Amino acid sequence: MKITKTILALALVSLVTVSCKKEAETKDVVAEKETAAPKKEVVIAPENVQTASFEIEGMTCAIGCAKTIEEELGALDGVQKATVDFDSKKATVVFDKTIQNQESLTKVVEATADGKTYKVVLPKS
Repeated sequence: MKITKTILALALVSLVTVSCKKEAETKDVVAEKETAAPKKEVVIAPENVQTASFEIEGMTCAIGCAKTIEEELGALDGVQKATVDFDSKKATVVFDKTIQNQESLTKVVEATADGKTYKVVLPKS
């Protein structure tokens, strides 16, 4: 009986020690992300501002799909603002037409994830 209690106590102490370490590591990772330099706001000359809107097929969720695509587009050089609405399956990107174009934006969206999941449908003109 005493051996069982000792083993149980050691197991409990080990479990607490390991879980505390993981929690500390998680806090460190979160702290690193919070202190990372925020993206500089892109200032575009008024004559170079262009907006592209298109539909994205293949999104299955707001966080994993829409948010990921939005972050990918927003990180591109020359992109001032990118928004992806999961409910309407639409993306709107404000960008500098001297740096980006609709074709390059489309390629980035379609290359996100495994390169086969998302398909851009351009509006009919």
